[in-house]
Amino acid sequence: MKILVSVKRVIDYNVKVRVKPDNTAVDLTNVKMSMNPFCEIAVEEAVRLKEKGLASEVVVVSVGAKSCQETLRTALALGADRAIQVDAEDGLDSLSVAKLLAKVAQNEAADLIILGKQSIDSDNNQTGQMVAALLDYPQATFASEVVIESGEAQVTREIDGGLQTLLVTLPAVVTTDLRLNEPRFASLPNIMKAKRKPLDVTTPAELGVDVGSNVTVLSVAAPAERSGGVKVASVAELVDKLKNEAKVVS
Repeated sequence: MKILVSVKRVIDYNVKVRVKPDNTAVDLTNVKMSMNPFCEIAVEEAVRLKEKGLASEVVVVSVGAKSCQETLRTALALGADRAIQVDAEDGLDSLSVAKLLAKVAQNEAADLIILGKQSIDSDNNQTGQMVAALLDYPQATFASEVVIESGEAQVTREIDGGLQTLLVTLPAVVTTDLRLNEPRFASLPNIMKAKRKPLDVTTPAELGVDVGSNVTVLSVAAPAERSGGVKVASVAELVDKLKNEAKVVS
């Protein structure tokens, strides 16, 4: 079984995000970047499946500028065998990324495609679903447990009412939730080995994919500052503020 894992380079989750003064985008100047946390979980799950003898190869792919090669090398240091960079401009919309990933999956003849359920920058939670639709593959999202057996994947997923178990036939698309596993840290020897692992570069044109976007960002704004609390002198004043200022009661 060959597993294809998508990874994305995002602002590190410990960094406080700043918006550019002209409100056109997020300011990335001198900002620490890292692998999307959900993508780390996806890589870890793929590597674990290989360690169990259920997969023969783990291939990681990332869509973006040359800077995303650093993220791919991190995935290689975590145990992936090979990497593919689709050299495209950063900030492509989810559908364009899904088209590229679907084409790579077809070219690689991947039996299982694992993605993080969402990235922490755009927070769209839709690329995995789009990949499954484009390939006409079964999908299991928000996975908290994955069991591979006899050409099928039994996936336990988290839903509002509890847990749901799905059985999907491979090839399939799985998106990972937080409680699927605990990603490992890359050891120094593996970081050194990752530098020698193959990393291929391709382009949307070579893949035959049009990445023209139908989505336009009008503006980006920081969330409103939270105002401080106030003291009230009576229950009547509290009710009045909840009704007329907060408008949470009628």
